[in-house]
Amino acid sequence: MALSDLLYAAYERRLSRRLSRATLPRHVGVMLDGNRRWAKARGHGTKEGHQAGADNIANFLDWCEEARVEVVTLWLLSTDNLSRPAAEVVPLLSIIENTVADLAETKRWRINPVGSLDLLPDETARRLKESADHTEGVQGMTVNVAVGYGGRQEITDAVRSMLISHAANGTTIEELAESLQVEHIAEHLYTKGQPDPDLVIRTSGEQRLSGFLLWQSAHSEFYFCEAYWPDFRHVDFLRALRAYSERNRRFGG
Repeated sequence: MALSDLLYAAYERRLSRRLSRATLPRHVGVMLDGNRRWAKARGHGTKEGHQAGADNIANFLDWCEEARVEVVTLWLLSTDNLSRPAAEVVPLLSIIENTVADLAETKRWRINPVGSLDLLPDETARRLKESADHTEGVQGMTVNVAVGYGGRQEITDAVRSMLISHAANGTTIEELAESLQVEHIAEHLYTKGQPDPDLVIRTSGEQRLSGFLLWQSAHSEFYFCEAYWPDFRHVDFLRALRAYSERNRRFGG
């Protein structure tokens, strides 16, 4: 083993020892950013970059499981991404379908698709639902796979669903406006029933939310990492957990 590997392993162990279980997040959201730039830097095509990113997902879920994270939300494809050229989107959708199916096949994690599945090709939507059904009884960590996801779209869908639900119960617009609470909308989000993300990680050096979990991340802690997603390592995750554990979360108080 090279000296650099030994030093890396020692540093990783030291980080792990210094983390307190009491300060670790229950729900981690991650924006898997930088696949295309990773590929370009290596002279590869976009498809190779997306595949390299997909190949790192199971590793990340292993690390989250070790840290006893209860919910992970992976942003795999945004609504904006759907407008990219078909030559990129079609292979990417295939990679996502296969990756999610492989995760479901392990029966280790409960797969939960979140996003506007009606915006996706029928085959993609079908396979995502199939993966979710395959893990319905799994008691392990919940893995939200955000495909065709946009934060504004989610809030729009939630409000629409809420209005339809209240209308079905005979509630008038005036009555709803008078009694409307934050919780009424939250009950119709894609992630309803789940804890909001404690920690949101974005790779590739970008420092913006880009519409990811807009409603749910109101009190989240953010960690921005320079590494492109395919290069995101266990030590990077441990650094994110360390940064999170050192913050004083006041929730606006």
